[in-house]
Amino acid sequence: MTKKAITLGLGLVVMGSASFAQSLNDAKKAIDAEQYQKATTMLKALVKSQASKGENYFNLGDVYLRMDYVDSARAVFTQGVAADPKNSLNYIGLGEADLFSNNPTSANTNFAKAVEVSSKKDYIPQLYIGKAYIATDKPDFTSALPYLQKADELDKDDKDAETFVALGDYYALQKKNSEALQSYMRALNINGALLRAKVQIGRMYTESRAFPEAEAELNSAIAADANYGPAYREIAELYMQWANQVATEQAAKSALALTNYKKYLDLTDQSYESKLRYAQFLFYAKDFQTLEQVTSELATTNVNDPKSLVVSRLRGYSAYENKNYPKSLEYMNDFFAKVKDTSRIVASDYLYLGRALMQNGNDSLALTNIVKAVEKDSTNAEALEEVAMSLFKAKNYAKAGDVFAIAVKSNPNGKNTLTNSYYLGVAKYYDYALKDRDGKHPDKKILVDADSAFSSIIKFKNDFALAYAYRARIAKYADDATNPKWLAVPYYDQLIQLVTVTKPELAASVPKELVEAYVYTGSYYAQTDKEKAKEYLTKALAIDPQNSGAQERLKQLTAPAPKSPVKKK
Repeated sequence: MTKKAITLGLGLVVMGSASFAQSLNDAKKAIDAEQYQKATTMLKALVKSQASKGENYFNLGDVYLRMDYVDSARAVFTQGVAADPKNSLNYIGLGEADLFSNNPTSANTNFAKAVEVSSKKDYIPQLYIGKAYIATDKPDFTSALPYLQKADELDKDDKDAETFVALGDYYALQKKNSEALQSYMRALNINGALLRAKVQIGRMYTESRAFPEAEAELNSAIAADANYGPAYREIAELYMQWANQVATEQAAKSALALTNYKKYLDLTDQSYESKLRYAQFLFYAKDFQTLEQVTSELATTNVNDPKSLVVSRLRGYSAYENKNYPKSLEYMNDFFAKVKDTSRIVASDYLYLGRALMQNGNDSLALTNIVKAVEKDSTNAEALEEVAMSLFKAKNYAKAGDVFAIAVKSNPNGKNTLTNSYYLGVAKYYDYALKDRDGKHPDKKILVDADSAFSSIIKFKNDFALAYAYRARIAKYADDATNPKWLAVPYYDQLIQLVTVTKPELAASVPKELVEAYVYTGSYYAQTDKEKAKEYLTKALAIDPQNSGAQERLKQLTAPAPKSPVKKK
């Protein structure tokens, strides 16, 4: 939210004429309700019909400042000074415009002139100057406080609730909620119908995550005036925070957030900024179809506004979620092309660009960007897993293994770490096996990486039978083919022990691996313990009667010894 959404703006002087006061009061209500176009029309009419009244110019200029039309505001304030030079308000308006233009020196000159032309007992200039200092995106709290305190001092009878609203805003902007609440409550004691104070109190409750209390306060403002737009904006913000903080409330509160924000838009001018915030709500609520429509409309307006970056970002996000992958890539590329300050790039920007690239067939660039997303936020590691699994399914085992390794390293304590470690090991194993089959003489380090993955699994889950089987297979590749040392025996023995003694219920899940273990270890024991070898080979055949390896080795073990040749006499 901009500071203008927090700060009420400057109070207005009640004029002598009843008809004029009523018209100005209507304009004030429109400004407070953030109906700026309506207020502009009314104030332009007042400037024309009451050309000598400085208050008309000031309030019109104030509306322009709220709409970020600083040059237009300055022009109107200048006209107000010419029309009513003894009125302090337009000098204050010029000072505030100077603050918006980052010219504090000129602002001080204009504020001094405002004080000079006003009565020393008049609290209004002090109040307005204090509020001007906190109305910009970079509030000057040090300069504001003396003016606000002086206004409070001069308003001896506490007649103007705006003084305490201003003090409340001053403290609220600094997150000093206790002091802010006291000021807003004092404002309500003076004017119980002051909806701005109620809305601000609700906002503070939201920031403190006191959601039920915030809801009650904001609903009371809506009950007092069902057409008061700012209350709907704040209750929408409340529901969206509630949705994001409490998982069980996500769907229901997101829906309420969208309903109330839409109501706010309907009651106000539907500015570029408010529509952009609505687009962000749509993203949080996962209404990607509507989001793509809204951002497409926003993309045609304010194209040079720095906030248009957010529009490009959300267009890319929504297009991807709607499976419009070519457009998603187009919008994300447009976003990155516009970025001048790289600090504005967040992890999800790299994530969506990477995903869009992957869906458009550019796995290499996809990986580069997704790695950047994970580096900025490790919770994006699941996207790495998606890339790795896509490569694995495509039988690109070398690259799949490398990506699974990055996923494990990026989020070592993640919920999918064991799964990622498993696929890392399997991918590395197949990478080596296929290269060996094709006579490419693969690097033994591939086997080391594969074995390390399965070893890490066993440390955390020692009953994972497949890990023992793969360690055995890896050991066979690491063994000397011409003079084998039977390096796989310990791992196959561990597998057999696990699924036949420690947890026999696991045997049914790994019949192939158990047969493999019996045949290999049976072949090993055939050299030193024929009876044990027969036992293991017989167990292999009990599971797989057609296993040729077990049949052949058992046949060799049970064959009668050849008779010694009889020498002829």
